[in-house]
Order: sequence, then C-alpha cells, then structure tokens
Amino acid sequence: MPEPTKKEENEAPAPPPEEQSKEKEGGSGPPKGEGDVSPPSALPADINARALARKDSEWSLGESPVGEEQDKQNSNTSQSVLFVEKPQNGTVKVGENITFIAKVEAKDLLRKPTVKWFKGKWMDLASKAGKHLQLKETFERQTRMYTFEMQIIKAKENYAGNYRCEVSYKDKFDSCSFDLEVHESTGTTPSIDIRSAFKRSGEGQEDAGELDFSGLLKRREVKQQEEEPEIDVWELLKNANPNEYEKIAFQYGITDLRGMLKRLKRMRRVEKKSAAFSKILDPAYQVDKGGKVRFVVELADPKLEVKWYKNGQEIRPSTKYIFEHKGNQRIMFINNCQMTDDSEYYVTAGDEKCSTELFVREPPIMVTKQLEDINAYCGEKIELECEVSEDDANVKWFKNGEEIEFGPKSRYRVRVEGKKHFLIIEGATKADSAEYSVMTTGGQSSAKLSVDLRPLKILQPLTDLTVKLGKEICLKCEISENITGKWTKNGLPVQEGERLKVVHKGKIHKLVIASALTEDEGEYVFTPDAYSVTLPAKVHVIDPPKIYLDGLDADNTVTVIAGSKLRLEIPVSGEPAPKAMWSRADKPIAEGGGRIRAESYPDSSTLVIDVAEREDSGVYNINLKNEAGEAHASIKIKVVDIPDPPMAPNVSDVGDDWCIMNWEPPANDGGSPILGYFIERKKKQSSRWMRLNFDLIKETTFEPKKMIEGVAYEVRIFAVNAIGISKPSMPSKPFVPLAVTSPPTLLAVDSVTDSTVTMKWRPPDQIGAAGLDGYVVEYCFEGSLKCTSAKESDEKGEATYDLSAEDWIVANPELTDKTKFTITGLPTDAKIFVRVKAVNAAGASEPKYYGQPILVKEIIEPPKIRIPRHLKQTYIRRVGEAVNLVIPFQGKPRPELTWKKDGVDIDKNQINIRNSETDTIIFIRKAERSHSGKYDLEVKVDKYVESASIDIQIVDRPGPPQMVKIEDVWGENAALVWTPPKDDGNAAITGYTIQKADKKSMEWFTVIEHYHRTNATITELVIGNEYYFRVFAENMCGLSEEATMTKESAVIAKDGKVYKNPVYDDFDFTEAPMFTQPLVNTYAIAGYNATLNCSVRGNPKPKITWLKNKVAIVNDPRYRMFSNQGVCTLEIRKPSPYDGGTYCCQAVNELGTVEIECKLEVKVIYQGLITPGQPLFLAGQQQS
Repeated sequence: MPEPTKKEENEAPAPPPEEQSKEKEGGSGPPKGEGDVSPPSALPADINARALARKDSEWSLGESPVGEEQDKQNSNTSQSVLFVEKPQNGTVKVGENITFIAKVEAKDLLRKPTVKWFKGKWMDLASKAGKHLQLKETFERQTRMYTFEMQIIKAKENYAGNYRCEVSYKDKFDSCSFDLEVHESTGTTPSIDIRSAFKRSGEGQEDAGELDFSGLLKRREVKQQEEEPEIDVWELLKNANPNEYEKIAFQYGITDLRGMLKRLKRMRRVEKKSAAFSKILDPAYQVDKGGKVRFVVELADPKLEVKWYKNGQEIRPSTKYIFEHKGNQRIMFINNCQMTDDSEYYVTAGDEKCSTELFVREPPIMVTKQLEDINAYCGEKIELECEVSEDDANVKWFKNGEEIEFGPKSRYRVRVEGKKHFLIIEGATKADSAEYSVMTTGGQSSAKLSVDLRPLKILQPLTDLTVKLGKEICLKCEISENITGKWTKNGLPVQEGERLKVVHKGKIHKLVIASALTEDEGEYVFTPDAYSVTLPAKVHVIDPPKIYLDGLDADNTVTVIAGSKLRLEIPVSGEPAPKAMWSRADKPIAEGGGRIRAESYPDSSTLVIDVAEREDSGVYNINLKNEAGEAHASIKIKVVDIPDPPMAPNVSDVGDDWCIMNWEPPANDGGSPILGYFIERKKKQSSRWMRLNFDLIKETTFEPKKMIEGVAYEVRIFAVNAIGISKPSMPSKPFVPLAVTSPPTLLAVDSVTDSTVTMKWRPPDQIGAAGLDGYVVEYCFEGSLKCTSAKESDEKGEATYDLSAEDWIVANPELTDKTKFTITGLPTDAKIFVRVKAVNAAGASEPKYYGQPILVKEIIEPPKIRIPRHLKQTYIRRVGEAVNLVIPFQGKPRPELTWKKDGVDIDKNQINIRNSETDTIIFIRKAERSHSGKYDLEVKVDKYVESASIDIQIVDRPGPPQMVKIEDVWGENAALVWTPPKDDGNAAITGYTIQKADKKSMEWFTVIEHYHRTNATITELVIGNEYYFRVFAENMCGLSEEATMTKESAVIAKDGKVYKNPVYDDFDFTEAPMFTQPLVNTYAIAGYNATLNCSVRGNPKPKITWLKNKVAIVNDPRYRMFSNQGVCTLEIRKPSPYDGGTYCCQAVNELGTVEIECKLEVKVIYQGLITPGQPLFLAGQQQS
C-alpha cells in the first residue's frame, strides 16, 4: 500500500458508512479522530455501527484527540492556493437534503481545474453518483468563477462522517476537509444493525453507494449462525510474531495494513504509570440492547474522589446508574442499556482521568410467520402477511429482488399491526405476478403471487349506426368485468378531445361523438384490456347535397376574358358524394372532351370552357342529387374582351416642342367601360414607339411635349378597359414641331438722309430648327391718332405700338437676309416708327421696335480723325515688309478724303488707298525706302475740314565703310582708321564690327563688335604672322552685307630676325573606295522591318548602289537607302519570304569600283516556331 502523505496524517476523516459496514463484518472498527491510522477491521462483531461514525470515539489508551482536531483546523484555515470558497461543515436531519459548495477562480487558469470529492481517506465519490448523491459544476463567464457542488439527497444516518474536496491544476494542488452530521428526525425508528447481511451495490448504478439487501434474497433457508467466542484481534496481534501480521489481517478482514501497523506501534508504547489509577478502564465495552454493563477502575489511593462522566456530563447515581466501592475498586453499573447509552465515558480521580467507549448492539429481528403463495384474479385486492419477533420492527419488502418504493403514487401500501406486517396491492393486474420477499435484520421470507384473468362475457355488443351530419354518435357496449379497454377507428387508436369522449362506468363502455362529421365514418372496435375479444361496429354518416357560391358576386356572375380558359370550380358537399349535372338553356353539358364540358370531383364540380368566346355569355345551371336530397343553383357567365382600337388621332396645333392632339373613343368597348388611353409617338424615320404616359388619360385630348424641333413625328392611341389594352390605332399624319425665332436684337439707326433711313440690327438670340429665312422691315408715320396714343411697354421695358396690320408699311416686299436695310422714298422732315421681324418656316417672330420716332432729315456732323496711338510717332518698317495702316474718322454726311505725301498727291500705282464711311486704309504690299516720308490726311464734310499727319520710315541695312587703312604697326599692335559708310540704310549707324585674318589661312575672326568710333587699335597679334583687316557697318537693321578690307597687310615682325617661310608640297587626299565594315549574312522575321549595314570610305566621295540578286534596286517603295558619314544602310520594309536572296552594295568613284555581298533569309512564325521560307499568308491554312 502507498505511504499516506503528511497532510492525510494530520486529517481526521471518518470512514464512510460502507467502509464501516465492512469493518464491522470483520469484527473490528477504527478509533474516530486518529488521522494517521486506518480503522482496523478486527473489532468484535457486536459493536454498533453508530459508534464507529462518532468523532469522539477513541481506542488508544492515555491519548486525547485534541491535538489531531487542532491539526485539522489548522489545515483548513491555512491560506488556500486555488479555493476561493471552501465547503463548510454541515448538519442535516435524516431524509433531508444538503449541498456543499466549493468555488475556484479561473482568472489565471487556461483550462478547467480537476476536482475530486472523497469520503474518508480513499473513497472517490464520483463513482457513487446516483439518486442519493449528485455532483454538479458550473462556470460563470462574467466573474470567471467555477462552482462545484456536491448534493446529498435524502440523507441517512450512515452518511455522517468526514469528507474531503481536492482541486488540482497542473502543478497546483489544494484540499479542504469538512464534516457532515446526520441527526435523527422526530418519529423515525432507530436504524437496524443488519450490516453483516448487506453488500454494496454496483458502481455507476442509480443507487451506487447504497447498502443492498439483495444478498439476503437467495432461495434457501437461513442457517442459524453458530455463536463464536469473541476474539480480541489486537491482543492476538500484540502477542504474535510480526511475520504473522499479514495472515491475521487476512483472516479477520483487516485491509489497511499500514494503519494496523501504526496502531500497534502506539499500543506497544511503554505507558507512563498513572499516579491515581493502578488499573484503568478497558478501551471499549459492548452490550446488547436491554442488557447490563459494568465499568471497573482500581485506584492507587483509595482516598481520591472519583467522578464518572458521559460525553462530558457528570453521571449522578440513579436506578439506571449504580456505583459500588470494593476496596480500591470503583464500579459503575448501567442497567437496561438503550441505544442512547452508546457513547464515550470517562472517570476522573484527582487530576487524572481514563476513558472508554460503550457500544450498544440491537438484537436481530426474526421472521416468525412466513409469507404464503397467493393466486388471485385481476382487479382484486391482495394482502401479503408476515409476522416478526418484535412489535413495530423495521422490515423491507422486495419484488423480484428489487426493493418496493412506497409513496402517494405507488400502488403498494404497507400496514403494521404489532408484530404483523401486511403488503397491500389494490386492483391487481397481471403485471403484479411476481415473487415477493420480506427482509428483517435477522431473517427473510418469500412467496409467489399469481394474477390471472377471469372469463369475459359480452352482455351488450356494439351495433352499426347511420347518423346524419351534425348529429350525435353514441357507441355503447357492456361486458361482464369492470376493466378498462381501448377504442380504435379503422385500426388506429381513438384520441379523446372536446368533440369525442370515451366513457367507462363499471362494466359499461361508451364512445360519444358530439357532432358527427364525414370523417367520423368508419369501423370502430372496442378491445377490453388483457383480453383478445373485440367488439366491432360500423358508423355511416349521410348529408344532403349543398352548393357553395360564397366566392361569387352577389348576383352569381362570373366574368371571363375572351380567348382565355375558364375553369369554374363550385364547392359541393353531401354524403354520399352527390352527382352533378350542368346545363345551359335546358341543354345538358356532358362530361367529356368538348370545348365546354363538366368535370366532377368528390368535393367540387367544375365547368370548363377552353377558349372563351363572347357567344358563351349566358346563364348556366347546376343540379346536385344523392340519397339524402337535391340542390339547384344558377350562375351567370359574362365574357369580356379588350376594346377595339380608336380611330387615327388628329393633330390640331403644333409648337416648337409640343402639339395638341385629339381623338374619338372606340366604337366597341369590349363589354367593359373604357378606363383611359395610352399615347405613343415615334419619329417618322424610326420604327421605335415611345409611350408618353404611364397613368391613364381619361380625356380624348392630349398635349405631347419635349419633342425635337424640326423632326417629323407620328402619334397613335391605345384604349384600355378592365380586361386589357386594345390594339394601337392608325398613326396620325406626320407633323413637324417648329417655332418662330425670337425678335431681332439691337435695332438701331445707322444713317438718315433727306429721303432715306438706314436701320441695322443683330440676328435673333434664338433661331430654332426652322432656321431663319430673312427679315421684314416695317414702318409707319407719326401723326395718326392710333400711333400717338398706342405706345406701350412690353415685359422687357421696350416700346411697343398697338397698331393694326394695315397701319404698318412693309419696306421690303421680299425678305432680306442682311442685318441692314435702307428705307427709301420717305418725305423730308417726316417722323417714322420702325420695327423688324424675323421670318422662318413657322412664321414671323415678334417685332423688334425702335424706341423713338426717327426724323427724316440729314444731319451734318463735323469730321474728326482718330489717329491710333502707335501712329502718333514715326512708323518704322523694314524694306520688303507690308504696311497696312487703318485711320478711323467721323463725319456726316460721308466726308471727302484726300491723301498727300510730302505735299504731293500719292501715286496710287505704288500705294493703295481704300476708304469707307468710317475709316481709311493705306496699304503697301512690299515697302521700299522711297516710301518713307510724311503722309497728310484731310477729311472734309461740307465746310468743315479736319487734317492729320503720319511719318513713315522704311529702313534697310547700311553700306560698308568707305575706306579702311592701317595707320601704324608696332610690336604686337596695329592701328586702323576708316570712314563711315556712304549709305546708312535710312537709319543711324549704331556701331562697327572689326575682323582679322591670317594671310596663310585667310580665315576671318571677329576682334571687336558694336564699336562706335571710326579708329581702333588691334592688340595681341602673333609675332611672325601677317594680317589683313575688314570692317562692317551696323544700324538697327543689322550689319552691312559687305565689309571694306584693308588693301595692305600688317606684318608682325620679330626684332633682329627675319623669318623665312618653308615651302610644302600639297598632300594628295584622293583614295579609291574601300569597305571598312562588310555586310553580314542576316536572318529576318516576316512582317518586321530588316536593315543591312556596311561602312565605306573614299575620296572623292563614292556613289553607292544597292543590288538584289545582281539587279539594281531603283525607285522601289519597299526599300529605303541611307548614307551618313560613310555608313550605308538598306532598310527592307516588312519583308516577305520572297525578299530573301543575295544583296550587294557597290561603291564607285573616279579611282575605282568595289562591291560586297551578303545573304538575307526571311523566316515565318508558324504555331510558335520560326519556319524559314514559309509565307505568312499560308500559316492560317496550315493551322486549319
């Protein structure tokens, strides 16, 4: 056996009841309160079980359990590792429930901890869970708390003792011990010590952990056990050799060897000799109930006062407790021992005491009168009787080895009359046939009960019934026995309800159906329970035929659309199913395959019209007939259709994007009133119709809008009734939405003479799709009564005149497309009003009025010339540039203009002059220097004259300086002097540019630019060189085209030395053509450009010619040839396989000819591969 842990040694758990029972059978029990020793099983067999369950029992001599109790309290009060709440000690009465709760916080735990419940040291209660013990665990997510509960249901006295709860999680462990005390409830009989006959029930069963009587239910006579002398196992162990400990423990049923050894070790201690007692009490005493026991101690000093105690209470002398003194002996007798005397006793002498424990054993109860076998009939009351040896003894009843439970709902009752016990069964059935047993603490008895059926007689059988629908159905029968039975309908059980009741009174059975329905028809059978007899009856429910027209109108009218299928289903009823006949105008409608036919079904009759026509309208009759009666009904069928299409609509008025249309209703509305119309339109050239309204129009007039101006449209109509939409009407005549333009704008007087008025205006802001054909100018004379009194203002504030059409005179009989018109033939000094209308295909627009009357009289306006700002200064242009000058002027009537140049009339062959009424233009296509001068303009109106002048300067490059000479040469310097040019280009000379050239190369280099003087010193000349110099003149147009060069040269000589120039022969740079980079054989991809490249040199530059297959390539657009810095390139654009071959480049100059060749191969891409020589256009053929 494993060594018990230190914690277990400090605890003092009580052994569970089951362990106590086994230990009692072995004849030994443990001392309660010693935690380090397991209970021995070799105590005397007559020690009562309740003494083993007490905490205060003590078997060792001279030791107190106070220290161990203190250790247990310390272990429970130590700081908990996992427990948040520990189970607490509890007290419960017999038959009540109690729950122990332990809580573990899951805050730091990753999974659920493991919890075990134990009774005593070793018994795991998880396997004992059943109807008396339940283990439960819950988890609360909000508080993260595990709650573990152990609930004991209907506690018994032997459940008392010490329990332990252990919780573990990985390397953490926590344990808590607690005690349960079970008190006897008032009125309960003391428990009977029959443990020697009990055995444990199977683990995992509902009653796991309970004591079972089944071991006593063997079918054999109970042998009277021979009384054996009581043996003190501890005396045997103390006197035996240690090698024999295991043999003795096995012989007397001791299983805890470790505990036995610890107990023996303490018993062998050398006890300290007591100063007060020379002989102490025995560790324990046992006595039968009602017997007498004697406690004896011997004092060392007879003068010491002795006191006796029971459970801490001093015992006083009485008839029950008798004290005697014999020398040094002190004796106490306890007479008529009862179960209440089973407790701990101790005696004190001075300061010392010794204790013992008394066990009271209840005598076994014997069965003095055995049960007898009984035969009975079902329904009878049965009583099983037995007699025991004592009054009001506790016995248990069993059926087939299982204990019978008694309660308010049980069919079994128990009656006790002194020593007689009765088991009563009310209304016995065949299921009560079994073997019944009774068991006491000292014996048992069994008997067989046989329950049979009595012969059944049918006093009144069931009879067949025919009932009208809605009437009550009552099936009645009577049998000879008062037993229950079952009703079935068509083989299925009958279910009771509000309408169906099953009545059983004594021997009479009834089935009552309050209101008969058709589904109640069938075959009903009554079968008495436990008998094979059946009582059948047939129920037939009849009902007169009825026709249900609830789904039709008040006048029973059915409307159907022409062309559709009518399936008129009329619900009918009747039992049996009635026969239906349809007719129209006394002509029956047969059932079959015609267009109009009838169809019959169990719960309906149907009239079918496959394709309804308007001629099918009329009254149809239906007749029903069965054995219960007849029924008739008439139904009116109305066939309706869509209306006829309306006539083609008429378009009465047209606007820019609207029109007004009207139409007549259709001649036939299809039997249903017209609800409205749909309108559609389309462009004349289109075939797509567009609906204009989605809500029905009830009137016969409509105004379509949002049309495109200038586009021809057509409209059509649909009529709508409750059945549907008619076919479309014929389209209307095509019409085009057009609108007149807006009035002309900005009407103003352009000029007035003595007989004419010229008006000008701008086109209308809105012209529209009809375009603008022209304008009409109208006028009227001021002076008439209507004209002077009818002047008003329109919405824009412009003047209007309310004149009739004949008051206005049309100035232009034919339309004018210009925005200016002159009204002629007017009398001088007359005043007229003028208006202008724009005209297009839609008509004339609203007129545009001139706001004031116009006086027909020419007005002189003095002339005035408005010179542009840029002409107020000299106007400069270069030779060859164009001159185009516009000079505005004013004056009326049209002034006379005169141009002069330098006081002389302008030659119009060289200078173009163009005059208008408001400006004059001078135009010179290509200016020359002779065009420079002062131009005078004179404007004259009547006697008024206005003049202005313009200066024009035509400039050109200057000529070269007249003379340049070298004035002096010294050192590295040369002094030059020159005279200004004779021709300054008609502009001031702004500077000079001086250049030098070495005589050897004669390359000119600029020395000085923009130099303003006519003399200069040239420095930093190279000694030994000879230089020439030249000078350019410069003005605003640039440098002179030529320069003046010095005639003599300036020699920069070195002092003391004369340099003689060497003579060199000219180098011959000529060279015959030669290829420096040859052509290379090339592969090309069909469809992608390819190039051939080579490089050649030669002097003179050779002529390059390309050849293909020795044929020159000339003017072929598929080839392009390039030559740049000696690199020759031939580009072949998108070559094909036929472009493959030998290409040659030929270079020729006067010194020779050279050629170079290469081969070109063109490849074709075919299915991802490059195939040489395959034409591209054949690739698709191969793929196919």
